Amino acid sequence: MIVDLTGSAQLTRRRMSERQARFLATVMLHSGVFVGRQFAAFAGITHGQKVHDFIENLLFGRCVTPLKLGSTGRTRIFHVHRKPLYAAIGEPDNRNRRRVTIDRAIERLMVLDGVLADRSVTWLGSEREKRRYFKERLGDSLRDDEYPRLVFGKRPNVTVRYFPDKLPIGYERDQYRHVFIYLARRPSPMNFRVFILRHLELVNALGFWTIRVLFPRSLVDSMDAYRNAAHELLAKPLSLSQTEELAWFLRQPQMPAQDVSAADAACLQAARRAFRGPRFAAIRRHWVAEGNRAVFLAASPVARDTLERRRANVECVELPYNYEHLYALARQAARRKGQTRGDEALGTSGPPPPTP
Repeated sequence: MIVDLTGSAQLTRRRMSERQARFLATVMLHSGVFVGRQFAAFAGITHGQKVHDFIENLLFGRCVTPLKLGSTGRTRIFHVHRKPLYAAIGEPDNRNRRRVTIDRAIERLMVLDGVLADRSVTWLGSEREKRRYFKERLGDSLRDDEYPRLVFGKRPNVTVRYFPDKLPIGYERDQYRHVFIYLARRPSPMNFRVFILRHLELVNALGFWTIRVLFPRSLVDSMDAYRNAAHELLAKPLSLSQTEELAWFLRQPQMPAQDVSAADAACLQAARRAFRGPRFAAIRRHWVAEGNRAVFLAASPVARDTLERRRANVECVELPYNYEHLYALARQAARRKGQTRGDEALGTSGPPPPTP
């Protein structure tokens, strides 16, 4: 997305180049944070004086806040927070403006690296962008309740957030193939399963798509688990008998009544054994949000047929950078702050180090 930010009153007196403005817009839409090497990669320059001047320009204009890592604070992640800058790209209330913990900021750096690594597609970042694009692309072929969403509250006081995962979606110039980014954060692919189910109606409507799972080096050993989870959900739709039995089972109370008949108790016990795997746990989570439509969606053969025709695929990609040193420096920074500010500073120390 190319946006002209050179006229923003929040910038310094020196004008921002189009290249710098495009990078800043990319950051604001997809992560809200960046490090110097990412601007160097975007601009195709060495990480030297030009990168330093660009960052100093933003710091002088109070457009970014440095998140200092390590015992000395020399390693920094830069958070873009100025509301006029976000307003310049039509996103004055974008959530990336909000203060962020260091561990969450590092995850956002991973997402930004995934975006910067693929210039062949146009990336959509905000809910507004995605809604507008897919409404124009699909028209009335997809209802509002079939888009990825989370619903909060009860009628009539209901809030709906579309594309709640806040992850980039890219489309090629011809608008045929679409790329859905997912960031692996844990060894278990349970949340990934829910992500697939939440987006399944959308990808079924598109016809040509790629789900690209980004893995930091510490989670590369989990790639097969993610591939298997995707294959199970996408390539093995539920049979008719499974669909009917699962819909019945999900409607049963967690604690059955004491006067339940022996036959019903046996059926319930058999259903528990049949539907105790992680695939069905993910379907249950989606069913809680969307009702029986979640079960019928898991029975749809559309995704399987699309995969068989090689119009879709699931990619597992190892990110080319090491982020563990940032987590280690974050723990050092937390200890440094804790010595001067108390234990409340320990909340941004990041996850524990990976086991060797």
